Amino acid sequence: MSDPSRPTEFPATSELDQLPDWDTEETAEWQASLDAVVRNAGPDRAVYLLRRMHEYAARSGLALPGLLSSDYINTIPASAQPVFPGDVAMESRITAVNRWNAAAMVTRGSRLGLGGHIATYASAAWLYEVGFNHFFKGKDGDGSGDQLYVQGHASPGIYARVFLEGRLDEKQLDSFRREAGGHGLPSYPHPRRLPWLWEFPTVSMGLGPLAAIYQARFNRYLQARGIKDTSGSRVWAFLGDGEMDEPEAMAALALAAREGLDNLTFVINCNLQRLDGPVRSNSKIVQELEGRFRGAGWNVVKSLWGEAWDTVLRQDATGALVHRLGEAPDAQMQTYAARDAAYIRTHFFTGDALSGIAARLSDAQLTDLFENSRGGHEPLKVHAAYRAAVEHHGAPTVILAQTVKGHTLGAGFESRNANHQMKKLTMAQFRDMRDVLELPIPDSALSGDLVPYWHPGENSEEVQYLRDRRTALGGPAPVRKVVVKPMQQPLAAPFEALTKGFGKQEVATTMALVRLVKDLMRVEETGRRWVPIIPDEARTFGMESLFPTAGIYSPHGQTYEPVDADQLLYYREAKNGQLIDERITEAGSMAEFTAAATSYATHGEPMIPFYMFYSMFGFQRTGDQFWALADQMGRGFVIGATAGRTTMTGEGLQHADGHSHLLASANPAAVSYDPAFAYEIAVVVREGLRRMYGDQPEDVFYYLTVYNEPKQQPAMPTGPEVEEGILRGLYRFRQAEPLGAGPRIQLLASGTAIHWVLEAQELLASQWGVQADVWSVTSWTELRRDALGADRARLRGEERVPYVTAALSGTPGPVLAVSDWMRQVPDQISQWVEQDYTSLGTDGFGLSDTRDAVRRYFHVDAESIVVAALDQLARADAIAPETVVQARDRYGRPGRPAIA
Repeated sequence: MSDPSRPTEFPATSELDQLPDWDTEETAEWQASLDAVVRNAGPDRAVYLLRRMHEYAARSGLALPGLLSSDYINTIPASAQPVFPGDVAMESRITAVNRWNAAAMVTRGSRLGLGGHIATYASAAWLYEVGFNHFFKGKDGDGSGDQLYVQGHASPGIYARVFLEGRLDEKQLDSFRREAGGHGLPSYPHPRRLPWLWEFPTVSMGLGPLAAIYQARFNRYLQARGIKDTSGSRVWAFLGDGEMDEPEAMAALALAAREGLDNLTFVINCNLQRLDGPVRSNSKIVQELEGRFRGAGWNVVKSLWGEAWDTVLRQDATGALVHRLGEAPDAQMQTYAARDAAYIRTHFFTGDALSGIAARLSDAQLTDLFENSRGGHEPLKVHAAYRAAVEHHGAPTVILAQTVKGHTLGAGFESRNANHQMKKLTMAQFRDMRDVLELPIPDSALSGDLVPYWHPGENSEEVQYLRDRRTALGGPAPVRKVVVKPMQQPLAAPFEALTKGFGKQEVATTMALVRLVKDLMRVEETGRRWVPIIPDEARTFGMESLFPTAGIYSPHGQTYEPVDADQLLYYREAKNGQLIDERITEAGSMAEFTAAATSYATHGEPMIPFYMFYSMFGFQRTGDQFWALADQMGRGFVIGATAGRTTMTGEGLQHADGHSHLLASANPAAVSYDPAFAYEIAVVVREGLRRMYGDQPEDVFYYLTVYNEPKQQPAMPTGPEVEEGILRGLYRFRQAEPLGAGPRIQLLASGTAIHWVLEAQELLASQWGVQADVWSVTSWTELRRDALGADRARLRGEERVPYVTAALSGTPGPVLAVSDWMRQVPDQISQWVEQDYTSLGTDGFGLSDTRDAVRRYFHVDAESIVVAALDQLARADAIAPETVVQARDRYGRPGRPAIA
């Protein structure tokens, strides 16, 4: 332990040695003064004075680095609390009713084994109620209002409040987690399941914080581009302290601060418990979060202690109490909340100074300090924190509100490690809860086996007060409203460049798609609604031409001269830029895409997000976010560029995507296509615009995979069956000639594999006398979904032939399907193909080599397709088995593995 009487010793060198000291004598005097304070008043006094000077300097406008942590007390002292604008007694009665009905709803459902969560809302009730009564704006004004990301496990409390408003009835509350009939309430905020109420899905945990940041950013983007004035909208994200351990929860904190998103407020319910135990058992999660948010540049407001602590802290003349609060680990704090006064006196109020404070408190006052007097449980404290958040400018705010998990649910719930898994209360516990909440529920109503809901009456003061507050704030919340605003569909001109083909010029489908989008962005009526999003790969995808024309969105504009300013395609940032270059973050890009994809509902402004990424890092890396996008009913175009397992061979294993279409096929909202030619892209995109933005918009998003391999792009074949086939997933691209006798086979291919199959078609005809029809499969998944629909129709007694079955019906020979994907992708349709069916694909890990070598490695090159086709014909007794052996021998070549 250091001796405070000795002068402070400094390291031989420090970073300050690099700065000039204009007055070394003055510096020495300041150091001597500090040493004197340490000697005479102790180190705590010295620290206090330094912090006071730091605070004073900051208020005086001096540029100082901020402190990362503060004492374990409220940021806003009692003397600085603003006047509460509401009726505390009335709001307390409303909150009590909501607490009761939330617990009743979950308990009633648990009789059927449905489960549910009680403790989270019990701890956070006031965090929501103060917001609903005084801060959260509805949509009755400009249609946007505030955006509320409700903590998923708190949903029963929100349902209870909506019930009190009159937007839900008892029958609906009893349908909590009973959705099979089509009218139940989903367990968590699921917009797809309850589209008039929920706007944002927040379970899985961790995605809510990330999505909220990018929603706040997209609000600014809409304003900067003149699409809509969103200056009145604020994003509120309600989060759990344990949830903040998810990597996504912290992923974009610096972005929010860097862009000054003061339209964003995080409210973290610090009840100190995760699902199984303490969030931080041996340390303090509040202090950790404060340091991380402050370090990222956020404004931090701590609301830790209630009014009872204000009185006790004023008695702390030595600072011993504040020190004790700061050193007690969270797990011990939970124990204090569950123990009696004797335990608290013995284990917390230790030492002369603290025992003297405790001596002036009754046992009831002591237990109340730890069981009830938390900042998140008192409306005046919560209101003060919220007011500080909305009045802060230049940075986002996080409110760290300390609560007790299971508050008001009784000793069996409060601060218990297992309370997340506790799904119901006994009738005796409900009686105790009624008394704590002071609800006028008679004993007779609690004499049976089924706990009743409680409603004070449609014309009661409580209901009228609640509705008046929501009217003053712009209508109900949460609420999701969709006003259909069909977009004018673009004329044929932008699509014609692709449908006419590119002649002898070789063009990759990635480039063809980028060209189409650039042309669509020039369309006068709808061009400004495109939102191109790229995670720092614009040049890879040939999108750098958008830099000078569309501009890259930056809230700060361009405050520097770009190094390539003298070049045609220079890097141009602009406050009203249209292109969003998200830097190296697929998770952030996906969150931005979701905000844009749901703008039609959030703000009543349909936007067309166009998100292009390395194919491997889409559905695989951010698959959970794609499910949240589907839940939120997002619309837009997702592009897996550089697709396939064999087209990016120089990049190797981790860049070789052979499975994203399998992952996409599992997402019911994803309409997936693997186009082979530019004209197929044109047809698919045009249909996607109609389906998602036409007169009857659908809640789907389109996933297209495109390739970086330049190939000749033919003109679109004629005939109505071609466009129908492209959209439904299959059409005959090239029929075998002549149509005479001899063995025949049907070759199906998607994406870049069409070129290997076309080469194989020529080899089969010229070298083996086999005639093959080549079919372009634009979507294996859409073919499968159509077939599944036919199967379901059959169960209803309807006869419907799957499209793939009808299209291939009567075609001679077996069917061989080929793609640059795992065999499971084309195998999705096998059971609905009447002919003998087999497939070739790229199962396994990717690897680096030339495209030819890698395709031979996976046995999907033209020669391997020929051998597979001949083998299939031999097994059907259409050719001699020896022919297969001859083909294997013929196609072995130096530098390639043998076909075996």
